[in-house]
Amino acid sequence: MENSIQQLPVLFPGFQLDLIEELSDTGEIRSFRSGDIIMRTGQNIRFTMLVVSGLIKVYREDDEGNEYFIYHLHPGEACAVSMICATRQETSHVMAKAVADTEVITIPLARMDEWMTKYKTWYYFVLETYRGRFEELLYTIDHIAFRNMDERLLFYLRKHQKSLHTNRIDIPFTEIAQELNSSREVISRLMKKLSDRGLVKLHRSYVEITDLSLQ
Repeated sequence: MENSIQQLPVLFPGFQLDLIEELSDTGEIRSFRSGDIIMRTGQNIRFTMLVVSGLIKVYREDDEGNEYFIYHLHPGEACAVSMICATRQETSHVMAKAVADTEVITIPLARMDEWMTKYKTWYYFVLETYRGRFEELLYTIDHIAFRNMDERLLFYLRKHQKSLHTNRIDIPFTEIAQELNSSREVISRLMKKLSDRGLVKLHRSYVEITDLSLQ
């Protein structure tokens, strides 16, 4: 935990020293294993959340349990949904899951409201978080909702390659199909086409990205 606290000035360089000190004093470090659910649909949110390490996937889940990918949260970023829900005392409308072992620092609602007027750096950080997540959501919608399935799959692979910093995608075809609102058979067929074109290599338990820049 001490090491995580020491990282705060590096992860949030825009925060003034007094804000970093308050964040260290009042924030609570929470750890999650890869695959752990961090936030559920319908959950009451009474805190906001900053990512210290790891990677978080934010997604929607329908009544049948299908998952629809929205965006990733990286170290140094905040969960806009937790900010909005905490401020308005509403329940979450999305799910959040740790993609890798992850640490977050949670901030009570009372502190978040207080810091909005006390620290300009926090105020601008919150506004930038809202703006960034909204733009990323629109970008995802443009590439997921209004493109052909082959284009949507390429976007999905590039997104995960960038977020995970690896060419190895260990996500089952069934899960990819759920997030793209497709079927496993369609994803399998499209992956085979990408493989035939030399863009990916299909291994027994994972997909290896070779060169998506060809597209």
